[in-house]
Amino acid sequence: MSDSLADRLRAVDTCALSDACDALGVPGTVIGLDAHSVTKRFGGKVQTVRLGPPSPDIPKRHLCTAAVDAAAPGDVVVVENHATEIAAGWGGILSRAAAAKGLSGTIVDGPARDMDESREAGYPVFARRATSFTARGRIAELEWDVPITVGDVNVRPGDLVLADGSGVVFVPRDRAGEVVRKAEEIAAKEAGMARAVEAGRPVSEVMGGNYESMLISK
Repeated sequence: MSDSLADRLRAVDTCALSDACDALGVPGTVIGLDAHSVTKRFGGKVQTVRLGPPSPDIPKRHLCTAAVDAAAPGDVVVVENHATEIAAGWGGILSRAAAAKGLSGTIVDGPARDMDESREAGYPVFARRATSFTARGRIAELEWDVPITVGDVNVRPGDLVLADGSGVVFVPRDRAGEVVRKAEEIAAKEAGMARAVEAGRPVSEVMGGNYESMLISK
């Protein structure tokens, strides 16, 4: 997957991308994941981590460090943290390390902590909730660079993801080209509608027939 495709993904918003997924029958939109540090749009290729209950059989490695080390600039670390509703699947030192590497952001399906520190680092973290509970003794990293589940969406390493103030949308890597093209088409239609209302056309006229045909290619 080319870096230019990731750049094109970041140029649209999650609403256009979610609409594109709807139009093409691609499951990808996840609700309930919100910005808890820096509020800005980010996106890129996915690097995954799966967390679970601690066990003596699990190698002693701080969670998410391998994924951060392996990720390339622009990538997004996505963490499945379903084993606990209180313990953090991401923290401030990880945010500083990820920011220093030029990663785009982190998405945690579960709690994350050190949001003030992540904000100081200028690094965006989306999560189900913020927490101050440590992962120590509560969760551990089971695997990384493996398929995971976020909400009801199956996510694989190398998929694309976009996050902004409206939510989070994943795009399977094998459908990325067509989904991004569709999102660009929808965004262009919306931009034309925005220009029309700003020029004084009645919004009922602009949104009347056009809105219902937004997802239809012409």
